[in-house]
Amino acid sequence: MSDLPDLPVTFRPGSTRAVLLTAAVAILVVITAVAMLLKQLSPAERLSFVVTALLLDAVLLLLARPKVVADEDGVTVVNLTNKRRLEWAEILQVTLRPGDPWVFLNLSDGTSLPALGIQPGIAKQRAIADARALRALAEARSVADPERRHG
Repeated sequence: MSDLPDLPVTFRPGSTRAVLLTAAVAILVVITAVAMLLKQLSPAERLSFVVTALLLDAVLLLLARPKVVADEDGVTVVNLTNKRRLEWAEILQVTLRPGDPWVFLNLSDGTSLPALGIQPGIAKQRAIADARALRALAEARSVADPERRHG
């Protein structure tokens, strides 16, 4: 069990996040610069350029939000617009099959929860390693404290 990550640990698509945040900054800078350089634009039109850039940035920041945080008591899954806290006993299985866009958590209530914080998009090997680490943590937590699973 020494190969388990130390808790708390946060899993997030680092490369994807870096690309999205860089794009957000670039979009804001370029569109704002264009708005200021176009002398024929009225102040309201310039403002509309900047507001459009901010709206695009908001979408990119939303796409950069996903993460999975594991701690001693359970897992917090932060997806695009929602956040869900799970106890370790609720997680029956962590899966990332070939072709899956992200990890899925099979839960004790019979549902499956997508965990967008681990996705093989740009960094496939990193996502596989993160999925294995989360799976190992879930299995270790369910075995280490079986009363939680049945309690």
